[in-house]
Amino acid sequence: MSIQALRANTTHLDALAPLFDAYRGFYEQPSNLEQSRTFIAERMAGDESTISLAQDEHGEALGFVQLYPTFSSIDAHRTWLLSDLFTAPAARGRGVGRLLMNIARDFALETGAKGLMLETATDNFTAQGLYESLGYVRDTGYYTYLLDLRQG
Repeated sequence: MSIQALRANTTHLDALAPLFDAYRGFYEQPSNLEQSRTFIAERMAGDESTISLAQDEHGEALGFVQLYPTFSSIDAHRTWLLSDLFTAPAARGRGVGRLLMNIARDFALETGAKGLMLETATDNFTAQGLYESLGYVRDTGYYTYLLDLRQG
């Protein structure tokens, strides 16, 4: 079975929305297909992210990766935030995640970025193994903080 990846655009929204909704569900967010579709559509309309979509030879959506541009003031370079990586459960173990990670790396190189950064759940050992096998190094020099402005 052949798997290909392409840069997604608005014609791929119907294929992306269920994947994005399932991705959010993986992180224990309630399913909301319309919200997922709207969120992806808004990112595309505002040219705020780049999304690559993996498909099989029949056009079935297998997974996606979404990158957001950011910059490092310390290094004075562009960096891409690899915000979202998801492979449909039925497609896991077929190299989809690795393909998408390599597509993200190639895109970062093409755009002259210094690198890619990502975060994952501390108990997502499968993803951590993939990232480390591709040369990603866990940062031990910085802590991540979050100020949640939506707390009641």
